Amino acid sequence: MGPHILITGATGFIGGRVAAAAASAKQPARVRLLARRPLTGPGEQAGPETETVLGDLRDPDSLRRACEGIDVLIHCASAIGGDEELARAVNDEGTRALVDAAVAAGVTRIVALSTASVHGRGPFRAAAPGTLPLAPGSATSRTRAAGERYVLDAGGTVMRPHLVYGTGDRQLMPSVVRLLAALPAPLDGGASLHSLIDVDSLAGVLFGAALSSATEPGPYYVHHPEPVPIGELLAGAEDLLTHRTGKTRGPAVDIATARALLAEVPFAQHHLDMLATDHWFEDDRPWRKLGCDPGPGFTAGIAAHAPWYHDLLDRS
Repeated sequence: MGPHILITGATGFIGGRVAAAAASAKQPARVRLLARRPLTGPGEQAGPETETVLGDLRDPDSLRRACEGIDVLIHCASAIGGDEELARAVNDEGTRALVDAAVAAGVTRIVALSTASVHGRGPFRAAAPGTLPLAPGSATSRTRAAGERYVLDAGGTVMRPHLVYGTGDRQLMPSVVRLLAALPAPLDGGASLHSLIDVDSLAGVLFGAALSSATEPGPYYVHHPEPVPIGELLAGAEDLLTHRTGKTRGPAVDIATARALLAEVPFAQHHLDMLATDHWFEDDRPWRKLGCDPGPGFTAGIAAHAPWYHDLLDRS
Protein backbone atom coordinates (compact mmCIF):
# COMPACT_ATOMS: atom_id res chain seq x y z
CA MET A 1 0.00 0.00 0.00
CA GLY A 2 1.21 3.49 -0.87
CA PRO A 3 1.37 6.59 1.32
CA HIS A 4 -1.46 7.74 3.56
CA ILE A 5 -2.68 11.05 2.09
CA LEU A 6 -4.80 13.75 3.72
CA ILE A 7 -6.70 16.07 1.36
CA THR A 8 -8.34 19.22 2.71
CA GLY A 9 -11.14 21.07 0.95
CA ALA A 10 -12.59 17.83 -0.40
CA THR A 11 -16.04 19.36 -0.98
CA GLY A 12 -14.65 22.34 -2.91
CA PHE A 13 -14.23 23.02 -6.62
CA ILE A 14 -10.58 21.94 -6.86
CA GLY A 15 -10.21 19.79 -3.75
CA GLY A 16 -13.11 17.64 -4.88
CA ARG A 17 -11.35 16.90 -8.17
CA VAL A 18 -8.12 16.07 -6.30
CA ALA A 19 -10.09 13.61 -4.18
CA ALA A 20 -11.53 12.06 -7.34
CA ALA A 21 -8.05 11.78 -8.86
CA ALA A 22 -6.80 10.06 -5.72
CA ALA A 23 -9.73 7.63 -5.67
CA SER A 24 -9.12 6.58 -9.28
CA ALA A 25 -5.30 6.53 -9.20
CA LYS A 26 -3.50 3.45 -10.50
CA GLN A 27 -0.90 3.77 -7.77
CA PRO A 28 -2.56 2.50 -4.58
CA ALA A 29 -2.81 4.95 -1.71
CA ARG A 30 -4.90 5.34 1.39
CA VAL A 31 -6.76 8.63 1.30
CA ARG A 32 -8.30 10.63 4.12
CA LEU A 33 -10.53 13.56 3.28
CA LEU A 34 -10.98 16.47 5.67
CA ALA A 35 -14.37 18.11 5.16
CA ARG A 36 -16.61 20.45 7.13
CA ARG A 37 -19.68 18.39 6.18
CA PRO A 38 -20.37 14.78 5.12
CA LEU A 39 -19.67 14.00 1.47
CA THR A 40 -23.09 13.31 0.04
CA GLY A 41 -23.29 15.25 -3.23
CA PRO A 42 -22.75 13.93 -6.78
CA GLY A 43 -19.12 12.93 -7.31
CA GLU A 44 -18.29 13.32 -3.62
CA GLN A 45 -18.58 9.70 -2.53
CA ALA A 46 -15.37 8.24 -1.17
CA GLY A 47 -13.53 5.43 -2.92
CA PRO A 48 -12.78 2.03 -1.38
CA GLU A 49 -9.47 3.17 0.17
CA THR A 50 -10.86 6.53 1.28
CA GLU A 51 -12.12 7.69 4.64
CA THR A 52 -13.74 11.01 5.48
CA VAL A 53 -13.18 12.88 8.73
CA LEU A 54 -15.08 16.00 9.74
CA GLY A 55 -13.05 19.02 10.74
CA ASP A 56 -12.45 22.71 10.21
CA LEU A 57 -9.34 24.81 9.69
CA ARG A 58 -10.59 26.98 12.54
CA ASP A 59 -10.56 23.99 14.91
CA PRO A 60 -6.94 22.99 15.69
CA ASP A 61 -8.02 19.86 17.61
CA SER A 62 -9.79 18.51 14.53
CA LEU A 63 -6.64 19.16 12.47
CA ARG A 64 -4.44 17.24 14.90
CA ARG A 65 -6.81 14.28 14.72
CA ALA A 66 -6.97 14.45 10.94
CA CYS A 67 -3.18 14.42 10.59
CA GLU A 68 -2.59 11.38 12.79
CA GLY A 69 -0.88 8.63 10.77
CA ILE A 70 -0.66 10.76 7.61
CA ASP A 71 2.39 10.71 5.31
CA VAL A 72 1.43 13.38 2.74
CA LEU A 73 -0.79 16.46 3.00
CA ILE A 74 -2.55 18.05 0.00
CA HIS A 75 -4.05 21.31 1.26
CA CYS A 76 -6.80 22.71 -0.99
CA ALA A 77 -9.18 24.31 1.52
CA SER A 78 -9.53 28.09 1.50
CA ALA A 79 -11.97 30.91 2.09
CA ILE A 80 -12.57 33.05 -1.00
CA GLY A 81 -14.59 36.23 -0.93
CA GLY A 82 -14.91 39.58 0.78
CA ASP A 83 -15.06 38.53 4.45
CA GLU A 84 -11.61 39.50 5.70
CA GLU A 85 -12.09 38.02 9.17
CA LEU A 86 -13.07 34.63 7.76
CA ALA A 87 -10.23 34.77 5.22
CA ARG A 88 -7.70 35.41 7.97
CA ALA A 89 -9.12 32.68 10.21
CA VAL A 90 -9.07 30.07 7.43
CA ASN A 91 -6.32 30.98 4.98
CA ASP A 92 -3.78 32.40 7.41
CA GLU A 93 -4.35 31.08 10.94
CA GLY A 94 -6.00 27.87 9.76
CA THR A 95 -3.15 27.01 7.41
CA ARG A 96 -0.65 27.68 10.18
CA ALA A 97 -2.53 25.32 12.53
CA LEU A 98 -2.77 22.67 9.80
CA VAL A 99 0.94 22.83 8.95
CA ASP A 100 1.83 22.68 12.64
CA ALA A 101 -0.36 19.59 13.04
CA ALA A 102 1.13 17.98 9.95
CA VAL A 103 4.72 18.60 11.05
CA ALA A 104 3.97 17.27 14.55
CA ALA A 105 2.44 14.14 12.99
CA GLY A 106 5.58 13.47 10.93
CA VAL A 107 4.13 14.26 7.51
CA THR A 108 6.89 13.93 4.93
CA ARG A 109 5.49 16.16 2.17
CA ILE A 110 3.09 19.10 2.06
CA VAL A 111 1.59 20.33 -1.23
CA ALA A 112 -0.67 23.37 -0.96
CA LEU A 113 -2.95 25.07 -3.45
CA SER A 114 -2.53 28.84 -3.64
CA THR A 115 -3.06 31.41 -6.39
CA ALA A 116 -0.97 33.57 -8.71
CA SER A 117 -3.05 36.47 -7.38
CA VAL A 118 -0.55 36.71 -4.52
CA HIS A 119 1.44 38.79 -7.02
CA GLY A 120 -1.38 41.30 -7.47
CA ARG A 121 -2.39 42.85 -10.77
CA GLY A 122 -0.18 42.54 -13.86
CA PRO A 123 1.00 43.07 -16.45
CA PHE A 124 2.88 39.77 -16.21
CA ARG A 125 4.30 38.33 -19.42
CA ALA A 126 6.08 34.95 -19.39
CA ALA A 127 6.78 35.49 -15.68
CA ALA A 128 8.95 32.72 -14.23
CA PRO A 129 8.94 31.47 -10.62
CA GLY A 130 11.03 33.62 -8.32
CA THR A 131 10.88 36.72 -10.54
CA LEU A 132 7.84 38.48 -9.03
CA PRO A 133 7.35 40.04 -5.61
CA LEU A 134 4.32 39.27 -3.48
CA ALA A 135 1.87 42.15 -3.83
CA PRO A 136 -1.61 40.81 -3.00
CA GLY A 137 -4.43 43.25 -3.55
CA SER A 138 -7.37 41.65 -1.74
CA ALA A 139 -8.12 40.09 1.64
CA THR A 140 -8.29 36.66 0.01
CA SER A 141 -4.92 37.05 -1.70
CA ARG A 142 -3.24 38.60 1.34
CA THR A 143 -4.30 35.79 3.62
CA ARG A 144 -3.43 33.11 1.10
CA ALA A 145 0.04 34.65 0.73
CA ALA A 146 0.35 34.47 4.51
CA GLY A 147 -0.71 30.82 4.43
CA GLU A 148 1.89 30.07 1.77
CA ARG A 149 4.63 31.16 4.11
CA TYR A 150 3.84 28.46 6.68
CA VAL A 151 3.94 25.80 3.97
CA LEU A 152 7.20 27.09 2.50
CA ASP A 153 8.84 27.47 5.92
CA ALA A 154 8.01 23.81 6.56
CA GLY A 155 9.77 22.78 3.32
CA GLY A 156 6.52 22.32 1.42
CA THR A 157 5.43 22.98 -2.14
CA VAL A 158 2.96 25.66 -3.23
CA MET A 159 0.99 25.50 -6.48
CA ARG A 160 -0.11 28.85 -7.95
CA PRO A 161 -2.66 28.68 -10.77
CA HIS A 162 -4.04 31.91 -12.20
CA LEU A 163 -7.43 31.18 -13.83
CA VAL A 164 -9.10 27.78 -13.37
CA TYR A 165 -12.14 26.65 -15.34
CA GLY A 166 -14.19 23.49 -15.71
CA THR A 167 -16.99 21.53 -14.10
CA GLY A 168 -17.72 23.05 -10.70
CA ASP A 169 -16.45 26.55 -11.62
CA ARG A 170 -18.87 29.10 -10.19
CA GLN A 171 -16.51 32.07 -10.39
CA LEU A 172 -14.37 32.50 -13.51
CA MET A 173 -16.58 31.76 -16.50
CA PRO A 174 -19.88 32.75 -14.83
CA SER A 175 -18.31 36.13 -13.96
CA VAL A 176 -17.13 36.71 -17.54
CA VAL A 177 -20.55 35.69 -18.88
CA ARG A 178 -22.16 38.13 -16.44
CA LEU A 179 -19.87 40.87 -17.72
CA LEU A 180 -20.73 40.15 -21.36
CA ALA A 181 -24.44 40.00 -20.56
CA ALA A 182 -24.23 43.59 -19.29
CA LEU A 183 -22.97 44.72 -22.70
CA PRO A 184 -25.11 45.15 -25.84
CA ALA A 185 -22.58 43.26 -27.99
CA PRO A 186 -19.52 41.00 -27.70
CA LEU A 187 -16.35 42.41 -26.18
CA ASP A 188 -13.14 42.99 -28.12
CA GLY A 189 -10.65 42.57 -25.30
CA GLY A 190 -7.54 43.54 -27.21
CA ALA A 191 -4.34 41.48 -27.30
CA SER A 192 -3.66 40.41 -23.71
CA LEU A 193 -2.54 36.88 -22.86
CA HIS A 194 -3.72 34.85 -19.87
CA SER A 195 -2.65 31.65 -18.12
CA LEU A 196 -5.47 29.15 -17.65
CA ILE A 197 -5.82 25.51 -16.68
CA ASP A 198 -8.79 23.18 -16.54
CA VAL A 199 -9.66 21.86 -13.10
CA ASP A 200 -8.92 18.21 -13.82
CA SER A 201 -5.41 18.98 -15.07
CA LEU A 202 -4.77 21.12 -11.99
CA ALA A 203 -6.03 18.31 -9.74
CA GLY A 204 -3.68 15.92 -11.53
CA VAL A 205 -0.72 18.19 -10.76
CA LEU A 206 -1.62 18.51 -7.09
CA PHE A 207 -2.00 14.77 -6.67
CA GLY A 208 1.02 14.02 -8.84
CA ALA A 209 3.23 16.41 -6.90
CA ALA A 210 2.17 14.72 -3.66
CA LEU A 211 3.49 11.37 -4.91
CA SER A 212 6.47 12.30 -7.12
CA SER A 213 10.03 12.15 -5.86
CA ALA A 214 10.81 14.92 -8.38
CA THR A 215 8.64 17.47 -6.57
CA GLU A 216 10.71 20.43 -5.38
CA PRO A 217 10.05 22.59 -2.32
CA GLY A 218 8.92 26.11 -3.13
CA PRO A 219 6.36 27.70 -5.45
CA TYR A 220 5.26 26.48 -8.88
CA TYR A 221 3.02 28.14 -11.45
CA VAL A 222 0.49 25.67 -12.83
CA HIS A 223 -1.08 26.51 -16.19
CA HIS A 224 -1.48 25.04 -19.65
CA PRO A 225 1.84 25.60 -21.49
CA GLU A 226 0.18 27.85 -24.07
CA PRO A 227 -1.19 31.19 -22.82
CA VAL A 228 -4.71 31.99 -23.95
CA PRO A 229 -5.35 35.12 -26.05
CA ILE A 230 -8.11 37.20 -24.50
CA GLY A 231 -10.16 36.85 -27.68
CA GLU A 232 -10.24 33.07 -27.23
CA LEU A 233 -11.36 33.36 -23.61
CA LEU A 234 -14.08 35.89 -24.49
CA ALA A 235 -15.28 33.78 -27.42
CA GLY A 236 -15.77 30.83 -25.06
CA ALA A 237 -17.76 33.00 -22.66
CA GLU A 238 -19.81 34.52 -25.51
CA ASP A 239 -20.73 31.02 -26.69
CA LEU A 240 -21.94 30.18 -23.18
CA LEU A 241 -23.97 33.40 -23.07
CA THR A 242 -25.71 32.82 -26.40
CA HIS A 243 -26.15 29.04 -26.30
CA ARG A 244 -29.89 29.23 -25.63
CA THR A 245 -30.72 31.58 -28.51
CA GLY A 246 -28.13 30.36 -30.98
CA LYS A 247 -27.87 33.95 -32.23
CA THR A 248 -24.60 35.83 -32.48
CA ARG A 249 -24.30 39.42 -31.29
CA GLY A 250 -22.27 42.12 -32.90
CA PRO A 251 -20.41 44.19 -33.84
CA ALA A 252 -18.03 43.95 -30.87
CA VAL A 253 -17.28 46.86 -28.56
CA ASP A 254 -13.74 47.60 -27.41
CA ILE A 255 -12.50 47.89 -23.83
CA ALA A 256 -12.75 51.69 -23.75
CA THR A 257 -16.36 51.62 -24.93
CA ALA A 258 -17.18 48.87 -22.44
CA ARG A 259 -15.68 50.95 -19.61
CA ALA A 260 -17.93 53.86 -20.55
CA LEU A 261 -21.04 51.74 -20.93
CA LEU A 262 -20.46 50.05 -17.55
CA ALA A 263 -19.07 53.06 -15.68
CA GLU A 264 -21.56 52.60 -12.84
CA VAL A 265 -20.99 48.84 -12.48
CA PRO A 266 -18.08 48.26 -10.04
CA PHE A 267 -17.64 44.54 -10.69
CA ALA A 268 -17.43 45.23 -14.43
CA GLN A 269 -14.59 47.73 -14.09
CA HIS A 270 -12.58 45.24 -12.05
CA HIS A 271 -13.05 42.47 -14.62
CA LEU A 272 -12.31 44.75 -17.57
CA ASP A 273 -9.04 45.80 -15.94
CA MET A 274 -8.04 42.17 -15.44
CA LEU A 275 -9.03 41.03 -18.92
CA ALA A 276 -7.19 43.88 -20.64
CA THR A 277 -3.91 43.17 -18.82
CA ASP A 278 -1.41 40.35 -19.50
CA HIS A 279 -1.43 37.63 -16.82
CA TRP A 280 0.91 35.05 -18.33
CA PHE A 281 3.03 32.88 -16.06
CA GLU A 282 5.56 30.38 -17.39
CA ASP A 283 6.67 27.20 -15.60
CA ASP A 284 7.09 23.89 -17.42
CA ARG A 285 8.14 21.81 -14.38
CA PRO A 286 4.71 20.24 -13.77
CA TRP A 287 4.81 18.74 -17.26
CA ARG A 288 8.54 18.26 -17.81
CA LYS A 289 9.66 17.04 -14.38
CA LEU A 290 6.53 15.71 -12.71
CA GLY A 291 5.20 14.06 -15.86
CA CYS A 292 1.68 15.41 -15.43
CA ASP A 293 -0.77 15.96 -18.30
CA PRO A 294 -1.46 19.64 -19.06
CA GLY A 295 -4.80 18.71 -20.60
CA PRO A 296 -6.41 20.32 -23.62
CA GLY A 297 -6.02 23.87 -24.78
CA PHE A 298 -8.72 26.29 -23.69
CA THR A 299 -11.02 26.04 -26.71
CA ALA A 300 -11.21 22.24 -26.55
CA GLY A 301 -11.32 22.28 -22.77
CA ILE A 302 -14.19 24.73 -22.44
CA ALA A 303 -16.17 22.80 -25.05
CA ALA A 304 -15.80 19.63 -22.97
CA HIS A 305 -17.14 21.41 -19.88
CA ALA A 306 -19.85 23.36 -21.75
CA PRO A 307 -22.77 21.09 -20.73
CA TRP A 308 -22.05 21.75 -17.05
CA TYR A 309 -21.84 25.50 -17.62
CA HIS A 310 -25.05 25.45 -19.68
CA ASP A 311 -26.89 23.76 -16.85
CA LEU A 312 -25.50 26.19 -14.28
CA LEU A 313 -26.41 29.25 -16.36
CA ASP A 314 -29.85 27.90 -17.17
CA ARG A 315 -30.55 27.65 -13.45
CA SER A 316 -29.18 31.08 -12.57
